[in-house]
Amino acid sequence: MEIQKFEKNWFDESKSLRKIGDKYNSGQITIIGGSKLFHGAPLLALKGASRLVSMTFFSSPEEDKEIAEKIKAGVLSFVWVPRDDIESYIAKSDAILIGPGLMRSHIKEHDFVCDSFGEETKKITESLLKKFPNKKWVIDGGSLQVISVNSIPKGTIVTPNSKEFEMLFGEKVESDLEKRSDQVLRLANKYNLVVLIKDAISLVSDGERVVMIEGGNDGLVKGGVGDVIAGVTVGFLAMNDPLFSVAASSYLVKKAAERLAETRNIMFNSDDLVDAIPEVYAQTMNEL
Repeated sequence: MEIQKFEKNWFDESKSLRKIGDKYNSGQITIIGGSKLFHGAPLLALKGASRLVSMTFFSSPEEDKEIAEKIKAGVLSFVWVPRDDIESYIAKSDAILIGPGLMRSHIKEHDFVCDSFGEETKKITESLLKKFPNKKWVIDGGSLQVISVNSIPKGTIVTPNSKEFEMLFGEKVESDLEKRSDQVLRLANKYNLVVLIKDAISLVSDGERVVMIEGGNDGLVKGGVGDVIAGVTVGFLAMNDPLFSVAASSYLVKKAAERLAETRNIMFNSDDLVDAIPEVYAQTMNEL
């Protein structure tokens, strides 16, 4: 099977940030995440997504004033949505991300089990997926650690880390590139999903094709990178197809890491990364 390589000229076909006639032409998205323990994750996703779309709505299952204040202190370009209104905003959104910062499962004696917080995440996630199966979804973080793969709507993007991959699919990520390519194609096809495996050479498949994204550096092993990828992915997904959206996100994150390394080696974090992506995107578009 031939693996396609993502190249920057793929952005030529992107519909994001093109022909903007009014404030809604770049799409609307909803992000659902955050908790008292994890408020940084949705903040990174919000920063990555909000620069690509016209409107960004955010809601947290935990409506805590402290959470709202911390997130609003980090980024202002979104609309805070009350928990009871989540469904109405999902209904009018072009794409939805759920999971960054949601409470998740705990690991006990090598078995994956949910505590009461994880059960609440499971309940919220599966309920919304069931009510809106035809929406364009990105699932990441806490939601990936608690739901069954069989409850995910067809065509959904999933962006698991290695632990979440095992929890979702019941198998470890293959270390060999060729075997990993066959694995992601097989699982994407079996469950009718778009699956991203994040690695030095990342792979994404929609069950028909496999695309590899090269580049990056060891600075990408730091916490929060997955939240950045998920946020940029849902930003692109508002106006583009799923395979392109997640591959483009992975490409920009890797290129941003390379740019930061020019002046910082690998001494950068996910905050630096999400702020570097717009510069990389601008350079990419100017070179086309």
